[in-house]
Amino acid sequence: MSAAFTTTRTSRRQFLTLLGISAAAVSCGTATATGARGDQITSLKYQGNVGAVSLPELAADLGFLGDVTLDWVGNTISGPQDIQSAATGQTHFGGAFNGAIVKLASSKAQIKAVTSYYGSDKDTYLGYYVLEDSPIRSPRDLIGKKVGMNTLGAHAQALLDIYLERNGVSKAEAAKVEALVVPPVNTEQALRQKQIEVGVLSGVLRDKALATGGIRPLFKDVELLGPFSAGSYVMTQKFIKENPDTVRAFTTGVAKAIDWSRATPREEVIARMTEIVKKRGRNEDTSTLQYWRSYGVAEPGGRIADKEFQLWIDWLGERGEIKKGQLKAADLYTNEFNASGKG
Repeated sequence: MSAAFTTTRTSRRQFLTLLGISAAAVSCGTATATGARGDQITSLKYQGNVGAVSLPELAADLGFLGDVTLDWVGNTISGPQDIQSAATGQTHFGGAFNGAIVKLASSKAQIKAVTSYYGSDKDTYLGYYVLEDSPIRSPRDLIGKKVGMNTLGAHAQALLDIYLERNGVSKAEAAKVEALVVPPVNTEQALRQKQIEVGVLSGVLRDKALATGGIRPLFKDVELLGPFSAGSYVMTQKFIKENPDTVRAFTTGVAKAIDWSRATPREEVIARMTEIVKKRGRNEDTSTLQYWRSYGVAEPGGRIADKEFQLWIDWLGERGEIKKGQLKAADLYTNEFNASGKG
């Protein structure tokens, strides 16, 4: 066993509790900014990701944000952390899995999603992999087995639950499938060393593992749901109300960046991203950008549909993590400020 590999056993409820923010916490403070047009903020504080280029960063570099600028304040550790930062006013926007947004909204956080920013398609997806000679070939074979994923209570665990449910595995039996937190960089190693029976892989880590060989997919999220947008950028309702022009510039700029990434040859997109990472001067490795395939956003321009939240409202409601009927999908997002992607 590698000393670098550790697993954290955290219950779904414990993890989801971390997403909760009290109404008092959410109501305090709003991030300040140095740039403003009249009484509207135009310099948006945000968190980035090491070695990656987010859609707002791409939009800014392409000139799609107009006079709105981005103010990087550090890198995020997770989607739930990123949207909590936005909800409490430490940043002006944050992005996370839509289920995490549902959970945060259920705790009275006054947030609203304004555009999708990632998802799954034929090129960009979450895969559940086993060793080539593994006896696991069907959903029922997972009973009593360990599944390693980046975090609990989010995208990876939700799709695992849906996979089991749709294939007739009872709740009692599904409870015997052990979901474990495994750092993404250690997932392939843990799988090959048989510390887990299934590893959830995506992006460059998936592609590298497949290139090495000896593993095969049990299922993929895109096979289960079809192409779908899985995560959104959120802002507080207060910020949206007070800065409508800025929100429109941001949302439409991100939408244009999504459409640009689809219409532009992959090699050109990667070259542009590589330039962006080098220009910002944070001493980051750009090699993983070569594995970029798409942002996976399903709808044109990142426009949001009810189904992208309803799935997770139902999932969390069934598991008692939110009250059934507490939230309506249409109340969690707005396309009002997205002037792109209406086709």
